[in-house]
Amino acid sequence: MEGNTSRQNNRFNVNEVFRALKSRNYRLFFFGQLISLVGTWIQSVALSWLVYSLTGSAVLLGIVGFTSQIATFLLTPFAGVLVDRWNRHRMIIMTQTMFMIQALLLAFLVLAGKIQVWQIIALGTFAGFVNGFDIPTRQSFVIEMVENREDLPNAIALNSSMFNAARLVGPALAGALIAAVGEGMCFLINGISYIAVIIALFFMRVAVDTREREHPHPVTQLREGFAYTFGFPPIRSIIYLLALISLVSMPYAVLMPVFATKILHGGPATLGILTSATGVGALVGAIFLASRKSVLGLGKWIPFSAFMLGAALIAFSFSGTLWLSISILIIIGFVALTQMASSNTILQTIVEDAKRGRVMSFYTMAFMGMAPFGSLMAGTLAESIGAPRTVAIGGFIAIVGAIVFASNLPRLRELVRPVYCEKGILPVQICGVEKVTEDTVPPEQR
Repeated sequence: MEGNTSRQNNRFNVNEVFRALKSRNYRLFFFGQLISLVGTWIQSVALSWLVYSLTGSAVLLGIVGFTSQIATFLLTPFAGVLVDRWNRHRMIIMTQTMFMIQALLLAFLVLAGKIQVWQIIALGTFAGFVNGFDIPTRQSFVIEMVENREDLPNAIALNSSMFNAARLVGPALAGALIAAVGEGMCFLINGISYIAVIIALFFMRVAVDTREREHPHPVTQLREGFAYTFGFPPIRSIIYLLALISLVSMPYAVLMPVFATKILHGGPATLGILTSATGVGALVGAIFLASRKSVLGLGKWIPFSAFMLGAALIAFSFSGTLWLSISILIIIGFVALTQMASSNTILQTIVEDAKRGRVMSFYTMAFMGMAPFGSLMAGTLAESIGAPRTVAIGGFIAIVGAIVFASNLPRLRELVRPVYCEKGILPVQICGVEKVTEDTVPPEQR
């Protein structure tokens, strides 16, 4: 979170973008997960379209979003304790297998003509339960897949680029597939796509830790993780802002079918284009972050991106034309990604290894766990005041949160500085200076 960054180190360098792929395990995971995520995005768009086609209700869109994510919110703190105790490699294989089963069940019900909204809600709740374990495990496992710890920020950015490359391709395919073969085939394709990441996980060479460790009682570990996460202001502030954005701003995605049909007078192809536009911006943001050599300077991107996200959401709420909506969604994708990935990278950098799973579980609560409440709130509010006004309100609150975070940024930098010095992220000559200023940073490091 240091403000004085190395300008030379952080200039765009295409050779730096993919450096984490030098690690064999991470390379296997990257390409396997990329295929799987394309299927996930196909299912996501198809599912929202199926729900809206069956019900025509923005409220039910919100309810489905709520039930599919509420389990994630409730489970992640406890999952974080288990992540710090169990074998993360095996946990990921298990969660990916369970996701595959969920997708295949959805496909069967739709193709057999037996699908009902309550079944969608039940299977969504099951997926949320699995997500509660999967996300903190994957976030914590990244550091085990990357051979060189200096490549960790790059790996996190590449994870984001992978996610958003899939978001670029998946929704566009979903729009065409829904029109051509229906939602059931979309779910079947997603189920099959999980085979790629499961095979990649089995081919990894993961060192088995045979050391016997005495773990405190799970409740003690949970309490310890909570105190550590929310007792350190930089971690606490990042998680609070991320939770706010997830609650009030990110649920715009749940209302996308409403914008596609009622505002822009389109169909499933329009929904796919809008979602892909967000993916374009997010992919550009992920590549930008992956090209950076150092974590230094990322702190300022957190409030800046949150502010720009709020402004872009307000602009999107006033848009009534497809080309303008696409342009704004590209910006939304870029700043939403940079806000989330910058937060993730800084947390992963400053957290203690022994508490990584628990901290990332609270990160998951903020990023994914608040989304169900936001989805439910957005769906209900959109039903009464309309989707555009709902999105605009979320944008305004994001701007306020960004301003509050930015006002505290200098103090947070000072608290993070000793951690960066201890980990060797800041040069020795800077760590010996009482306060980092532009004059104390060597010209070649500015």
